[in-house]
Amino acid sequence: MTTKAPLPRFGYGTNGLTDLRLDDALALLADLGYDGVGLTLDHMHLDPLAPDLPTRTRHVARRLAALGLSVTVETGARYVLDPRRKHGPSLLDPDPENRARRVDLLIRAVHVAADLGAHAVHCFSGITPAGTDEDTAWKRLAEALTPVLDAAATADVPLAVEPEPGHLLATLADFHHLRRALGDPGLLGLTLDIGHCQCLEPLPPADCVRAAAPWLRHVQIEDMRRGVHEHLPFGDGEIDFPPVLAALADSGYQGLTVVELPRHSHAGPHQAARSLSFLRDAAAPIHSPGEPSATQEGRTT
Repeated sequence: MTTKAPLPRFGYGTNGLTDLRLDDALALLADLGYDGVGLTLDHMHLDPLAPDLPTRTRHVARRLAALGLSVTVETGARYVLDPRRKHGPSLLDPDPENRARRVDLLIRAVHVAADLGAHAVHCFSGITPAGTDEDTAWKRLAEALTPVLDAAATADVPLAVEPEPGHLLATLADFHHLRRALGDPGLLGLTLDIGHCQCLEPLPPADCVRAAAPWLRHVQIEDMRRGVHEHLPFGDGEIDFPPVLAALADSGYQGLTVVELPRHSHAGPHQAARSLSFLRDAAAPIHSPGEPSATQEGRTT
């Protein structure tokens, strides 16, 4: 008797539901049948800088439990630290005090994640500032992440670093460079964005999943085209999704696979419903080998 690989567990990112109150967004996702949520800490959704964060976090924890939703904590809010600079300040900022503000945000995210029972905290490196050489940038990144990893180890919450196009840490190879520089800490893992694999990795997305499997702690998913960093609704890009989802199922990854459509909040409820239907169709062949899929080349009809 063979053991079937588990189906991926799908979530939706709250950065694609910013026109909804958080309670309403969570209820929507539960009603649609999602397994969980990628919770971006932002001014409209569990603001990490507003007063009484522990009390507000406990409310969200109770809400998630009541709705049966798992969670991962994401830290990609555009202007949560600086109202004028997107994603600023970063872990690579030339000013040590500015870097410390980003470190503080990530440590807060670790504490929130621990209180929510989240399976990981997501983060990214940031863009290398003008006039900063690469060696200095990598040194800053490693030094800035060290106290975050210490907090993660204390809380027993994995830190999942995302390769982001245009950032210092942009590829899977860059993730391994950081991992080695930090001495391969056990709580350092990877956020794999499937669209980013299509955008710039040399391997196809399904092969990226297999290569990344030992370090996978969080997965984001959307459609994308080669060489263009634009998060697209499913079917609008070039990705063949059934092989990607089959690779995830075979990898042993147990976390959420979270839809990442941050520029589609104006149609968030519609995109959330459409995305889950698409992904379920694309995942159908995992437990039905040899049967025709409801998708063709990863696209709905």
